[in-house]
Amino acid sequence: MERYFPVLRALGLLLTLFSLTLLVPLATAHLLDDGAKSAYDLAFLVTLGSGLALWFVTYRFKRELNVRDGFLLVVLAWSVLPLFAAIPFYTQLDINFTRAYFEAASGLTATGASALSHIDALPTSINLWRHLIIWLGGMGLIVLAVAILPMLGIGGRQMFKAETPSPMKDTKLTPRIAQTAKGLWLIYVGITSTCALAYHWAGMSGFDAVCHAFSTVSLGGFSTHDQSFAYWNSPLVEGIAIFFMLIAGMNFSTHYIAVLNRDARAYLRDPEILWFLVVLFASVLFITFYLWGFHAYDTSTHTLRYTAFNLISIATTAGFTNIDYSLWPFFAPLWMLFLCSFVSCSGSTGGGIKMMRAVLLYKQVYRELLRAMHPNAVHPVKLGGHSVPQNMLFAVLAFSFIYMVSLVTLTLILSFSGLEIITAFSAAVASLNNTGPGLGQVGPAGSYAMLNDFQLWVCTFAMLLGRLEIFTLLVVLTPAFWRK
Repeated sequence: MERYFPVLRALGLLLTLFSLTLLVPLATAHLLDDGAKSAYDLAFLVTLGSGLALWFVTYRFKRELNVRDGFLLVVLAWSVLPLFAAIPFYTQLDINFTRAYFEAASGLTATGASALSHIDALPTSINLWRHLIIWLGGMGLIVLAVAILPMLGIGGRQMFKAETPSPMKDTKLTPRIAQTAKGLWLIYVGITSTCALAYHWAGMSGFDAVCHAFSTVSLGGFSTHDQSFAYWNSPLVEGIAIFFMLIAGMNFSTHYIAVLNRDARAYLRDPEILWFLVVLFASVLFITFYLWGFHAYDTSTHTLRYTAFNLISIATTAGFTNIDYSLWPFFAPLWMLFLCSFVSCSGSTGGGIKMMRAVLLYKQVYRELLRAMHPNAVHPVKLGGHSVPQNMLFAVLAFSFIYMVSLVTLTLILSFSGLEIITAFSAAVASLNNTGPGLGQVGPAGSYAMLNDFQLWVCTFAMLLGRLEIFTLLVVLTPAFWRK
């Protein structure tokens, strides 16, 4: 048991750091006297006390974390932190523990699926807390901790490698991993601040601008209003959201390199971004013409507006809406759900298998077709002008296989629990890809509040599975992981 104490020591420090974030909504609740003061007082004391107690019991066990420790710490962090993030929801709102944990997990995984109703009537500090945790979860609390834990005697490289998506695991942007994490967070904070100022300039209140900037840059999808972006009915606000959703859907490593070197050509050298933009804009045009053919809207301008916003929002896994797209001809929302499975770039705040894996899968399939015609020819798979190692291709194939197995299994379980197939399938897709809204009962006009507790736990597991890119969680669940 003692071999896990260094991991528990790190978890204690993470909990202690996480308790400090509760001071923001706590101060807001006290300042506005919105009725939620006692909820945050309790949440802060419990979280801080638990973190310090866990650290005190294990503080003597200090060593560099290895690969196995990194996997375990990441899984513990993403499953334990929602317990404490849920305390304000559970104590302040009239919901049970399952729904409180679901809301917190949805926030920290940047999914944006909500089991709450009457969002407009929530206390201000509760809405602020929802958006703060989704912002923290977007870039990853682990990446933030990597920048701080080395100062406390805990190395962060294995945590960073366990938490970050596979395609960027071996990309070392700076010599020190802590410096990398700090750089990524500075970019993240800078983009969020710019987004908030743009929203406020476009007509949002200061509070709404900050909350929606948190939710946009994290590609989370939480809103302070039940109507989401339909509340403003503003093409300008929607245009700003589209721009920053596209920014957040790109690799933050590329943003970092472009800023560090003051060279916008970094975006041209990123092989994912061209695919990302071409697939999105081609899909927008395609669905616009498709809806126009069905006379979904009176003018082509309205058709383009609603298509662009909702398609880019769902495809990048942000999950905002400004119209009930479930009323469109069925192919259109189904295509949007298909896009959310792969469009976001690796190293972005989006979910899904990521564009890089999708491109590699396409190139691998094309190579196999060429091999069938020319068995003796050599056809290396290249990305960005460089040959892709075979072990990376095998890893991508394995990930894609387990992704499909997970999606089918989750759909079958939800269908077995009583959900009709459209709701079951779209809830599985939206949860596994950290998108939020789906179709049927969990569509843009509905919410996850309609699901029972068992169904919410299935979706919660799917959100954690997707956020940790499947393998991280499954590795810890295998018996071999726990053998000495």
